[in-house]
Amino acid sequence: MESAEIRRRWLRFFEERGHHVVPSASLIADDPTLLLVPAGMVPFKPYFLGEVKAPWQRATSVQKCVRTPDIEEVGKTTRHGTFFQMCGNFSFGDYFKEGAITFAWELLTSSVADGGYGLDPERLWITVYLDDDEAERIWREVVGVPAERIQRLGKSENYWSMGVPGPCGPCSEINYDRGPEFGPEGGPAVNDERYVEIWNLVFMQYERGAGDGKEDFPILGDLPSQNIDTGLGLERLAMILQGVRNMYETDTLRVVIDKATELTGVAYGAAPASDVSLRVVADHLRTSVMLIGDGVTPGNEGRGYVLRRIMRRAIRNMRLLGATEPVVADLVDTVIKTMGRQYPELLTDRKRVETVALAEEAAFLKALKGGTNILDTAVTETKAAGGKVLPGDKAFLLHDTWGFPIDLTLEMAAEQGLSVDEDGFRRLMKEQRERAKADAKAKKTGHADLSAYREIADDSGATDFTGYTLTENESTVVGLLVDGVPSPAAAEGDEVEVILDRSPFYAEGGGQLADTGRIRLESGAVIEVRDVQKPVPGVHVHKGVVQVGEVVIGSPAHAAIDVGRRRAIARAHSATHLTHQALRDALGPTAAQAGSENSPGRFRFDFGSPNAVPGTVLTDVEQRINDVLSRELDVQAEVMSIDDAKKQGAIAEFGEKYGERVRVVTIGDFSKELCGGTHVHNTAQLGLVKLLGESSIGSGVRRVEALVGADAYNFLAKEHTVVAQLTDLVKGRPEELPEKISGMLAKLRDAEKEIERYRAEKVLQAAAGLAEGAKDVRGVALAVGRVPDGTSADDLRKLVLDVRGRIQGGRPAVVALFTVANGRPLTVIATNDAARDRGLKAGDLVRTAAKTLGGGGGGKPDVAQGGGQHPEAVDEAIAAVERLVAEAA
Repeated sequence: MESAEIRRRWLRFFEERGHHVVPSASLIADDPTLLLVPAGMVPFKPYFLGEVKAPWQRATSVQKCVRTPDIEEVGKTTRHGTFFQMCGNFSFGDYFKEGAITFAWELLTSSVADGGYGLDPERLWITVYLDDDEAERIWREVVGVPAERIQRLGKSENYWSMGVPGPCGPCSEINYDRGPEFGPEGGPAVNDERYVEIWNLVFMQYERGAGDGKEDFPILGDLPSQNIDTGLGLERLAMILQGVRNMYETDTLRVVIDKATELTGVAYGAAPASDVSLRVVADHLRTSVMLIGDGVTPGNEGRGYVLRRIMRRAIRNMRLLGATEPVVADLVDTVIKTMGRQYPELLTDRKRVETVALAEEAAFLKALKGGTNILDTAVTETKAAGGKVLPGDKAFLLHDTWGFPIDLTLEMAAEQGLSVDEDGFRRLMKEQRERAKADAKAKKTGHADLSAYREIADDSGATDFTGYTLTENESTVVGLLVDGVPSPAAAEGDEVEVILDRSPFYAEGGGQLADTGRIRLESGAVIEVRDVQKPVPGVHVHKGVVQVGEVVIGSPAHAAIDVGRRRAIARAHSATHLTHQALRDALGPTAAQAGSENSPGRFRFDFGSPNAVPGTVLTDVEQRINDVLSRELDVQAEVMSIDDAKKQGAIAEFGEKYGERVRVVTIGDFSKELCGGTHVHNTAQLGLVKLLGESSIGSGVRRVEALVGADAYNFLAKEHTVVAQLTDLVKGRPEELPEKISGMLAKLRDAEKEIERYRAEKVLQAAAGLAEGAKDVRGVALAVGRVPDGTSADDLRKLVLDVRGRIQGGRPAVVALFTVANGRPLTVIATNDAARDRGLKAGDLVRTAAKTLGGGGGGKPDVAQGGGQHPEAVDEAIAAVERLVAEAA
């Protein structure tokens, strides 16, 4: 049973019994003492305290709740989570113990067909407070629960209060026996892992006084009216009804785990460490979506900090799983789809939720990308030295260079068993605050101390960049680092960083990727250059590998870039300028640049916009850009003062810092920007620009992605080929494709439905053969086997019941059929009256089979269902059922 159906049944059941359905309150608590709603009764607190008269005598709700005190334990166990839904029914001076108990029993044990949850009454155990004889009597005499399944517990387990003077009273809890695979017998008093609590009934009948803890307070007397507050954990019930081992395998969380697995390639169950990360991601992303949906935004205080913290934990754990690209968009989409079935407002408010989540991801990734490696190294060094405290200077380095908040460092260190020298950190912050750097370029400095680059700059001066006019030039090696350490020489195979006095290599900056190429020394040595960075102003550091020979400082060298790559990047960069101007013309000056990346043959451009750009506008922008190309406008660069550039209306490049003299790139009469990058000489050299689309990447920030030149042509050529193939297939013109394909898809859907109906019929047709082929096992007719894979759970159940009905003659009969659907094994087992008289119960058989399959199951003595994780174990499970029948018969 899906979680959404559990919710619907709860509300319908109590509504039919005179309860007013109260929609879930916002997670933002309407209570100055709470940041977020932590329990289902919180919205009803004023009524229970007598501050306000309840507008109804009976009420019911399914309340969203968030608890974060144990956030560090989330993922480490399968019992901790931050978001949950609490199903509650409440009585304000109306029914009391007997009403609450009988309602609970009826809903839990009524059949699914009658609107209940269909739990086996024999698997339900009850706890009551030590001296609550009334509740014990109702359970035993009114409901009929055997005395051996009713246990009395003390005040810490079965007594409720708000922790302050006010209403209080005994509790009665309903617990579900999950079977021997979860622990020893003995009831919830012995093992709460096997006998899991699903519903707590609170009988508010007394008034308590002041006191400490859960037990040390006096009872002052009876309340003026007796009230009921109950809470059923929806996720716990879903775990039972869905036959899974824990809440992370239920429908609303497992789908998020599966999406995280799809994004990272790491399967759930592969290893304990990765399982922890997958659970953190699933729990925290779901909680984040629910919080954002209720209006919480990431921040550094209060509930905003709660959201920021759990979002960043989720994103970091995706990184630990191997994700290298932004992932929040896909994960948020998955959560909205699954939780939107219960909370439709998530679907209607999707854009806002996504905007907030993506903006937080983008901000955090800037800090996380480089800092995690540094922290891991520091942790390893600290442990290797036998220490238990991460030095304050390491925490300061993470903050100063990588932008890590101290809170994040504290948490990540604690996860690896270390504390942090906070006093040392704060002392360094105070003494060297001017050194704080949030520049993301720091990630490019490798392992070397920046002082090494500064020393080279002091000795040899800044690199003379010749790349605006040259693609190769003679130069001299003036600096060399091997594996991040200054060195006089490097051998073949070494990873090196080379500094030249003159270089045609463009260092990454202003959104333009670095040049690649080769440096050939006079000695014959060759360095393959893979990246170029400027860790300190004016110094171009060429990163690469020595392919041949030995590199020595002072050697003459010939530096040559990959010209084809440079030209493709230049085309992309010039196209970015054109796109920027065209967007500003279409949307206004608010469409200011917010980031870019110019790579060979393609670019992305980020700009400010509160809303998505309509498709028609994007089409117009693309047309405008290509019109400019056809005008063959010259592209010119000129160095001038910053004041002159501003007077000429030049637009500043995103993220760049400018001195008194700046470089202005002008494209005819169309565009003028401050830019240090490389460009084409004429717009005709771009050939073609194709905008692939636009999307949101954060609050108020959109992104356009595009192809340029041959890449754009190839894209359109492929599209043309696809369109030609489709028109040939559907025998129509290109403009008819949408209508024709839509019609074909509709027919396909109808055909799939017909195939499904036919397949179901074929499955049921096998009933007669299965019944006739039943084995005789010590007088018991046993029909056991595997039906075709892909058979649905419903069809499997129908088939099992059909086979059972065909076994005649009053013989004891057991029908146990298995299948594999969507990669997961399923089983349904049924017994007739005669078999049950001989002790053969479907639930017992299913538990044995499901355990073999690596899962769980349950149901009634006459029919039960289970599943697991190991489809390869189906034959073994069949054999296990046969053995159990033989033993019991």
